Amino acid sequence: MAELEFPPIYLLAAHMDPDEVLELERQMPSLTPDISRAEVVVGKITKKERAVFELRRRKINTTELLQVTTDESQPSPKRRKLSASRLASGDDRSSTASGSDDVGVTSPKVRRQCDEPPLSSKDAGGIIKVVNLVWFTNSLSKGVVLPTDNYLVYQGRKEPQATLKEHFPKAVDILRRAKNEEEKAPASHGQLASSSHNVDVKHPRAPAPAKRPAFLKETTSEHDLDLDLPPIPAYLHTTYSCERPTPFDSQNEVFIEELKKIRTTRSLTGDKVGVRAYSTSIAALAAYPHPLHRALEVSRLPGCGPKIADLFEEWKSTGHIQEVENAAIDPHITVLKLFYDIWGVAETTARDFYNRGWRELDDIVEFGWSHLTRVQQIGVKYYDEFLATIPRAEVESIANTVLAQANRRRRGFHMVIVGGYRRGKQESGDVDVVLSHPDPDATHRFIEELVTGLEEDGFITHTLILSTKNSERGQAPLPWKGEDRNAGSGFDTLDKALVVWQDPVWDKSAHAKNPHPHRRVDVIISPWKTAGCAIIGWSGGTTFQRDLRRYCKAKRSLKFDSSGIRSRTTGQWVDLESDGGQPAPDLLTAEKRVFEGLGLEWREPTERCTG
Repeated sequence: MAELEFPPIYLLAAHMDPDEVLELERQMPSLTPDISRAEVVVGKITKKERAVFELRRRKINTTELLQVTTDESQPSPKRRKLSASRLASGDDRSSTASGSDDVGVTSPKVRRQCDEPPLSSKDAGGIIKVVNLVWFTNSLSKGVVLPTDNYLVYQGRKEPQATLKEHFPKAVDILRRAKNEEEKAPASHGQLASSSHNVDVKHPRAPAPAKRPAFLKETTSEHDLDLDLPPIPAYLHTTYSCERPTPFDSQNEVFIEELKKIRTTRSLTGDKVGVRAYSTSIAALAAYPHPLHRALEVSRLPGCGPKIADLFEEWKSTGHIQEVENAAIDPHITVLKLFYDIWGVAETTARDFYNRGWRELDDIVEFGWSHLTRVQQIGVKYYDEFLATIPRAEVESIANTVLAQANRRRRGFHMVIVGGYRRGKQESGDVDVVLSHPDPDATHRFIEELVTGLEEDGFITHTLILSTKNSERGQAPLPWKGEDRNAGSGFDTLDKALVVWQDPVWDKSAHAKNPHPHRRVDVIISPWKTAGCAIIGWSGGTTFQRDLRRYCKAKRSLKFDSSGIRSRTTGQWVDLESDGGQPAPDLLTAEKRVFEGLGLEWREPTERCTG
C-alpha cells in the first residue's frame, strides 16, 4: 500500500506512554520535531484551552480563526449555539481532577467564517491546526488522509515570532556562550571553583542591552554543569504529588511565591489550563530538597520545563518577574482580585462584577446589593475580618469549643483540626474541623443539633451553609455512577456547616460592642467508617488532593473523595479503614489505613504542602 501523504505533523506526547509515542513516531512519515514547521499538531486533546496552552508553551502565538458548522447534517441554530458554547468552554464532561483530556471526543464539522478569505498556498503556511489523535489513527485504518474537520480542536493563524528575549537569555545559550568565551579568555579570567554550587564567574562581555541578567555560570560546559547538579530524588520522578513528601518549609519558597502570584492571575482571567500547569510546577519545586541555583536545575523537574526555567532565570537575575510586576499594577487584575477575595465569590463571579462596571466594594453595595446572594452579602460585610489570618492558638481554642459542645450533647466524639493548621501554618485563613463518633447513631443529623447549640451560646453569628445530605441517605457511602452522573459530589455528601464565628465573651465595661473579629469556621461530620477519607480530603494541599484523585483513577481504578472510596468498576464502596470487619480504634489509624490500602507511603500532613 502506498504511503499516505500527511501534512507536516507535530506530535504532542502529553498523556501518552513512551511506548505509544515511539510507535506513533514510527507511523508518522511527515513527523517534524519543529512545531513551527508543522501544519497539524496531533495529540490526546479535546479542549480548545488546552490546545492554545500547548501552542503557547512552545512559543507559538496564534489568532483564532472562528468557525461555524456548514454541512447538511448541521444541528439547528439553537443546538448549534449550545455546541459552540461547549466547544468554547472546553466542556467534555471529563473529571476536573485528572488534569488530562479524554480521547475520542470530536468537534462538529467546521469551516472558517464567511468573512475569512479562502486560504492561498502562501497563507496556508501561517495556519496551524490542533486535532485529536483519532484523526491520524482513523486515517491509517481507512487508508486515506481524512479531512481534519471532524477532529479539529483549534485552528489559528500564526503570529510573527517575537524577537528573542535579549534581557533574559535562555539558560542553554548562556552556557554555550560561557564555554566559547572561556576558551578565548586568558586563564586568569576563567578560573573555576571545583565543588561550589553557586560560584559566579566573571567573563569578558560584548556590549549588551541594559538590564542583562547576571551571569550564573560555574563550569566549562553544559555536560559538566549537569554532572555538578544535585541528584533528583527518586520520589520526584513521579507525576503524582501524593507519592512524594512536600514539606511545609520549602527550600525555594520565595521563588514559589512568585509563581503563585502568576497562578492567581491565571485563575482570575479564566485560564484553567494555566492554573493546573502552574500548580503542578509549584508542587514539584516545593518537593525539591535543594536550593535552586540554575535554570537548568529547574527545567529537569517534573512539570517544569523551559517556561518555568526562564522565569527562574529572570527572577534570579533581576530579583523579580516582570509578569508579576505588571499584574500588580494592572487595574483590571487588581479589581478582579478585590472581588475574588469576597467570601462566596469565585473567579467567574468576580469577572461578572467587573463587567457590570463595578470597581470597588462600595459599587457592589450601592448598585448590586440586591443581586448578591445572602452568603455574598455576608462576605462583603465582613470583608476585612475574613481576610485577617487566625493564629494557631485561636484556631485551637475555637476547635476545642466545638468539640466540647459536641461532647456535651453526646459523649465520645473525636475531632481533628484539618486544613492549613494541620499542614503546619502558623496562621490560617479559616478553621476546619472534622468530627466523628464510633456510634453511627451519634453522627446522624448531629450537625443541626450542634449548630443550634453553638448559636444559642452566641458563638455562631451566621450560618452560611448547612448540609445534611449524608444523613438524608442514611450515612451510606455513595455509590459511584460514572463521570457524568456523579461529578463533584463528594464535597456535598458529608454533613457540614460553614459558619461565621465570634467569641461572645468580652469586657463590656471596656467595650460597648463585641471587639472580637468574625472568623470563618467549617465543621464537618463524618461517619466513623469513612472518617479517614474525610480527614485526608480536608488536610492536604489542593494539588495533593487533585493528584490523589488522579492516582486513584489511573493506578487503582477507584474514585476518591472525602465521603469515601468507590470502585470505578462496580460502583460500590471500598472499605479500607476497617481491619477484618473491626473499625479503626482512632481517627489517625483510619487515615493511615487509607494510605496503606491505596498503596501509598504514609505522609504526615506537614508533608502534603503542595502549595
